[in-house]
Amino acid sequence: MNGKLERIAVLVSVGRHPVSGTARYSRNDAVALEIGRTLGARHGASCDVLHAGDPANAVLEEYLALGAARVEVLSCRDTDDAAAALATRVAGYDLVLTGTRAEGAFDSGMLPYQLAHRLGYPLVGAAVDVELATNTDPAQPLTTAGNANASHARIRQFLPKGVRRRVAVALPAVVAVHPLATATPRYAYARLRAGSIAEQPAHAVPSTEADHWTLAAATVRPVRLAAPEKRSGHSRMLAATTTESRGGSVVIDGTCVEKAQAVLNYLREHQLIDY
Repeated sequence: MNGKLERIAVLVSVGRHPVSGTARYSRNDAVALEIGRTLGARHGASCDVLHAGDPANAVLEEYLALGAARVEVLSCRDTDDAAAALATRVAGYDLVLTGTRAEGAFDSGMLPYQLAHRLGYPLVGAAVDVELATNTDPAQPLTTAGNANASHARIRQFLPKGVRRRVAVALPAVVAVHPLATATPRYAYARLRAGSIAEQPAHAVPSTEADHWTLAAATVRPVRLAAPEKRSGHSRMLAATTTESRGGSVVIDGTCVEKAQAVLNYLREHQLIDY
């Protein structure tokens, strides 16, 4: 790595509407694309958009409307190892941006990890925003945001309960963008007409994990049993920021029948069951 951001790769996938199941662009990948476009324009770097799959899929044109001048498609089947094909293609890029996971097919969320492992790049997940800097201390202010010679990426990560964390990672690196990242993709039909889809041959190999997957229609999630909350709003706010006990009991000793009876008594006490 020569310490200069010159090439950015954004990996996109085919999403799926959560209600109708209709194929569409992935909202998470669209956010990653917007971050890649912004960094490319700010630092004078090229931003290539890549997809491993069916080049005839019409959904890929939606990424053109979201700002991709060109979508390069590595032709491979669903049973092929997409990570291997993508790793070969993006080797040598300074920054690789992906979504956290896909919205259809094999959505294990492992692609960024497999990609980083094959490339030997560091990986940062759940990124909310990405900036570039020459200093490696996340606590220092960004004094080189417009400097293309930045050798490190400063990333703010999404953590549970509203917590955020800043980390620094040396380039080249793979960054998985969180769906709630601070970027707003904008759809423009004129850009769709101006862009293009380019198919590229890929030396894809069959995935060794595809045979272990089983695809089935999603079922309704079971309703989680929870005791009704009787505390005041102030008490609930305090409980969210402290580690105070919320009551109950821990049953360690005893037979399996006695432990099951303790659970049954709890459900009856809070009227979660009527038998």
